[in-house]
Amino acid sequence: MLDAVIRNALRHRLITIVLAIVVLAYGGIELARLPIDVFPDLNRPRVTVITEAPGFAPEEVETLVTFPLESVLNGATGVQAVRSSSGVGLSVIQVEFAWGTDIYVDRQIVAEKIALALDRMPKGIRPQLAPISSIMGQVMHVGMHSEGDATPPLEVRTLADWVVRQRLLAVPGVAQVVTMGGGRKQFQVLVDPEKLLTYGLTLHEVEAAVQASNSNATGGYLEQGGNELLVRSLGRIQSADDLASVVVKTSGGRPVVLGQVARVAEGAQAKRGDAAVNGRPAVILVIAKQPGADTRRLTDDVTRALAELRTALPPDIRLNADLYQQKTFIDLSIRNVVEALRDGGLLVVVVLFLFLLNLRTTVITLTAIPLSIVITGLVFKALGMSINTMTLGGLAVAIGELVDDAIVDVENIFRRLRENARLPRPAPPLRVVYEASSEVRNSIVASTILVVLVFVPLFALGGMEGRLFTPLGIAYVVSILASLVVSLTVTPVLAFWLLPGAALTAHGRDGLLLRGLKELAAWAIRISIRHPVPILGGVALAVTASVAVVAGLGRDFLPPFNEGCVQVNVLLPPGTSLETSNAIAAMVDERIGRVR
Repeated sequence: MLDAVIRNALRHRLITIVLAIVVLAYGGIELARLPIDVFPDLNRPRVTVITEAPGFAPEEVETLVTFPLESVLNGATGVQAVRSSSGVGLSVIQVEFAWGTDIYVDRQIVAEKIALALDRMPKGIRPQLAPISSIMGQVMHVGMHSEGDATPPLEVRTLADWVVRQRLLAVPGVAQVVTMGGGRKQFQVLVDPEKLLTYGLTLHEVEAAVQASNSNATGGYLEQGGNELLVRSLGRIQSADDLASVVVKTSGGRPVVLGQVARVAEGAQAKRGDAAVNGRPAVILVIAKQPGADTRRLTDDVTRALAELRTALPPDIRLNADLYQQKTFIDLSIRNVVEALRDGGLLVVVVLFLFLLNLRTTVITLTAIPLSIVITGLVFKALGMSINTMTLGGLAVAIGELVDDAIVDVENIFRRLRENARLPRPAPPLRVVYEASSEVRNSIVASTILVVLVFVPLFALGGMEGRLFTPLGIAYVVSILASLVVSLTVTPVLAFWLLPGAALTAHGRDGLLLRGLKELAAWAIRISIRHPVPILGGVALAVTASVAVVAGLGRDFLPPFNEGCVQVNVLLPPGTSLETSNAIAAMVDERIGRVR
């Protein structure tokens, strides 16, 4: 079968080379279009249930909200783990499902289980499912502030919530935009207890009147002049004055409005956190991406959307998209791996030329590298994989081995052509190339299969480890197998076209470096045969020392990453007020700002 592959490639030489060029061009285009990320897709099917319980203490949230939800979620179909966190007025539950399950089916299961627990929830408490997001979700932090404080913080937060956030949510790939800082605008009704007594009102009556006031109502239809008109009663509150005019109670035929018993003002909701940029109060928008979204492309789309928004915002509003961008870390990581690939490729070129001392044989051998890489890229596209540090790491590991099969084939063809040129009656070069390639085909295939088998156990890894390292194995194995195909097809054709007419084929000999290495290898073999005991003893000692060193090395799931930034966490005693936290944070910002 392998002989037939080589024979057909040599018989249809032009078709073979044309197909190789097409694959190289098409694969290069598709490789450039592949999504780029830091890691492979590590998104385990996970459904997040968020429940707001304003005014509840953590113990009450745990008892009245979290526990009833956990009770119905534990044991649901496909659920493998349920984790929860209960804080002041907030419950967050993470429901994890098995790898490979459909996230939309998982969300349906969770929604059905939540419905069973609704009757056990406190009045007015309704759990909600968080949007589907990626484990590497936070792709950008955008700062928003007013230059010269021309726009009040309350208005800055309102613009962030209702203008900027809404526009960013419309960008394809954005899962959620969380705003922090500023002041969340609300109408505050500040009741005067003495006036309540004066008018004979209770706080409950005031609350009921406020709740019932902010709504529109329909009055049916009115026919007039052959037209049907919709009758509506508009009661939505538009301003603090509208709320102050709400009738609370009628006393003695006279209405008592809210403004008579309370002061209505616009104010900020009680804060549970704050944000600052460069030591100044600001609003920060945290942008999370959807699973499978290209982080770099999404960052560019968000940046363009922010540029469009600047014309719709007040002139003093500044948007800073450079606070944090995951794209920067991705570009740095990918650049480092690409540089390793580049350096490895250059070393391969240098070593090949030094050993072969023949430009033609070097060029023929090097064709295996780009062809193998673009074929690997086409497999990535077919499997829905991305370019990341793991897939590029697999290519970096394989870069030196991509030319192994081609080297063996080219070197044997070169040697056979040189021997054939010295014969009184040389055989046709096509036959020599075919026989030389067939002569080493078994060795090439056997060595490649052995190398591939070493990586097979990697595909048996499960969980997060499997999701992380399997792409590395795929990149390595596919590129190695692609180099095998190239060595059996393209390499013999190029060797037939370029080598028979080369001057070194007829008159050349091994280069000085190769001759020196052969003599050194012969000397080493003789020494090993004459003194086997010391040699084996030294090897055993080296293996023992290596095992001891490996056993003492540290263990970690991932190596440390240098993202080019430093995160400083300031821990304060429990119960520290927000005002004090802001003051201490400002001091820390000021001290860090002195660092140069």
